[in-house]
Amino acid sequence: MSLTDALLDRSSARPLITFYDDATGERIELSGVTTANWAAKTANLLRDECDVEPGSTVAVLLPAHWQTAAVLLGAWWCGAEVVGDPVGADVVLCDSDRIDLALSAAPPLGVVALSLDAFGKGLTGLPDGVVDYATEVRLHGDEFAPWEPVPATAPALDGASVERVLATARDRAAALGLSASDRALSTLEWSADGLTDGLLAVLAAGASLVQCRHADPAALERRAQAERTTVRLGA
Repeated sequence: MSLTDALLDRSSARPLITFYDDATGERIELSGVTTANWAAKTANLLRDECDVEPGSTVAVLLPAHWQTAAVLLGAWWCGAEVVGDPVGADVVLCDSDRIDLALSAAPPLGVVALSLDAFGKGLTGLPDGVVDYATEVRLHGDEFAPWEPVPATAPALDGASVERVLATARDRAAALGLSASDRALSTLEWSADGLTDGLLAVLAAGASLVQCRHADPAALERRAQAERTTVRLGA
């Protein structure tokens, strides 16, 4: 079973990720079904366009964003190992500010760049060998069938196996007091421990996430009340 299968309820119609960006005014809400569709599209893109397969390493240089969740879940669905360092990775997914960094690592399977635009606008004028995520992901199906099962011992995140990442996420969910009835408001970045506490633990608990990027501190309390959140993650 892939880490995606273990973390994501693909049949749930209730809100799973609600994303805010206070710099742009963006708000988007994704159910478990919609999140799974985006993860499937991403997995199909990675497999069909970048030749990602079980055992491939995928570097993710992206902020805490709903599209990043789709990228992570899509990579794990392929059986890939997600890493933070682009050096030595087979493929790199990055935002527009880190394209040069991604290219300097010379990943053999290429670079996929995300605009993270609120309206799905793609990037233009990209260097050769860089795929525009927003344009290409729309062309792929919203169902994904892995070529082979992903063993629990397969590496999933910076050397940690599927079973270890899942166990850590469940342990952190318990430590944070997260349960399936919770709705977590988070300002955590998804790097190092922030990814585990800010996304994986929430998914492992079956809870839902309200993720705030460029958070306006003055708006957080109002948002917590309006979104009926029960747990606060981050400052």
